[in-house]
Amino acid sequence: MTAWIAGIGATEFSMASHRSELRLAVEAVLAALADAGIAPEAVDGLVTLSADGSPEIEVARAIGADRLTFTGRAHYGGADSCATVRLAAMAVDTGAAEVVVCYRAFNERSGDRYGQGLAGLPAVPTAEAAQFGWSLPFGLVNAAGWMGLFARRYLHEYGATSADFGRVTVAARAYAATNPAARFYRRPITLADHQRSRWVVEPLRLLDCCLESDGAVAVVVTGRARAADGPAPPVAIRAAAQGAGGNQHLMAGHYIDRPLDFPELTVTSGQLWAQAAIGPDDIQVAILYDHFTPMVLAQLEGYGFCPPGQAGAFVAAGEIGPGGSLPVNPHGGQLGEAYLHGMNGINEAVRQVRGSAVNQVANVEHVFVGTPPGGPTSGLILAPA
Repeated sequence: MTAWIAGIGATEFSMASHRSELRLAVEAVLAALADAGIAPEAVDGLVTLSADGSPEIEVARAIGADRLTFTGRAHYGGADSCATVRLAAMAVDTGAAEVVVCYRAFNERSGDRYGQGLAGLPAVPTAEAAQFGWSLPFGLVNAAGWMGLFARRYLHEYGATSADFGRVTVAARAYAATNPAARFYRRPITLADHQRSRWVVEPLRLLDCCLESDGAVAVVVTGRARAADGPAPPVAIRAAAQGAGGNQHLMAGHYIDRPLDFPELTVTSGQLWAQAAIGPDDIQVAILYDHFTPMVLAQLEGYGFCPPGQAGAFVAAGEIGPGGSLPVNPHGGQLGEAYLHGMNGINEAVRQVRGSAVNQVANVEHVFVGTPPGGPTSGLILAPA
């Protein structure tokens, strides 16, 4: 790809932002443009997620963009966080736009909390709503319920335990404890803390579940020449991909023969490894979507970092934590820093490539960014320009 990441920006992450989602979006976008050394009027493309409440034209007007030649939205929530950057890169590569900003802004803690689920929402005659009609009446009203089914299957097939899930949170909180931007700054936990936390949906405990957060994140994607002229080190997009398996269902692979085969991860990672001409052993840092701890184990296996059923042992050996062979989410992830539909993880990937992260990993050549199975996925491989 000829598109590079030139800038990143974010607001603070909080439990109550006390301002509108549009204002959060504008703050993050302007911060990312300042980081890139690009004037707001130069922006001609904006990309976000379909769930975002701040329309592209409103953000454009608020930042003072002169015109837009490209807008785009990715539909599948956090699973498509990397798809926003892919859409932006495609726009730059094809000449549809020259400066594209990806953003995500929401008051998910002080506003509409995802943890409350879909119960009580009015029925709408869409194909997607019809799919939920097969699960909502039986109490599967939120993501914890959907992921709880997967987690129970994982425990059954591989003989894993709740402690295998808990060690993912322990590692995330160890990183967050040294990250001043993280909601859980200076608040590490032990495995015993995890095991004492209450059940949410068995076998998921409270500390298996990600944060609810207010905030915004933005990423500037542009061409090589403009990115190289900026004040911050540009980052190359070595690979960008999306993937869905057969008989796919949103957020939960209820209908495939073997739920632990993760065909959607195979489709996405196959493209990523081929585009970048590297493999899992060439990755120094992994940013994995950690809305629930079992899905980190799934990604370690589905993307090829561990054999099936071996991710728990890999985590238990300390490999994803500080000093491990594959640091995962050194910013603290969505379990420790903030839940921004994974977009804050993309910012961390950029910082790791630049060498400017709070918990910087040494000698970073490639950073892998992935999203979880259970629905269509997306991923990135970033590297120094």
